[in-house]
Amino acid sequence: MSGLITGLYAALIALLVVALAARVVRLRMRLRIGIGDGGHPELGRAIRAHGNLIEHAPLLLLLLLIAELSHALPAGGLHAAGLVILLGRALHAFGLSRSAGTSPGRFLGTVLTWVAFLGLALALIGRALAVG
Repeated sequence: MSGLITGLYAALIALLVVALAARVVRLRMRLRIGIGDGGHPELGRAIRAHGNLIEHAPLLLLLLLIAELSHALPAGGLHAAGLVILLGRALHAFGLSRSAGTSPGRFLGTVLTWVAFLGLALALIGRALAVG
């Protein structure tokens, strides 16, 4: 495999990054706030939704790429992991954008993100042990 599967999910996550960044910019322009959130909870949530994606996506995509290049998972497993990552991060961003407290989207997004982290980590550990 050549990284094309990971490339697909990296591109889709990049679109999500741009959408969340654009939301922050629109709110900053509307509220006339250049730095920070100016005490506006909606802008604070938008900033965190974007930041949280940026905090998690790089390691998730790195794990996905290593799993692809090392053949730790078949193509179907890579797509499943990529979809879990994308869905988890999108749900989390949507949930956090709507509420600073608990929300179904935020909770499910977190669970799916952890599932992706654990699944990819275990697949890579298994692959490393199998090859010696």
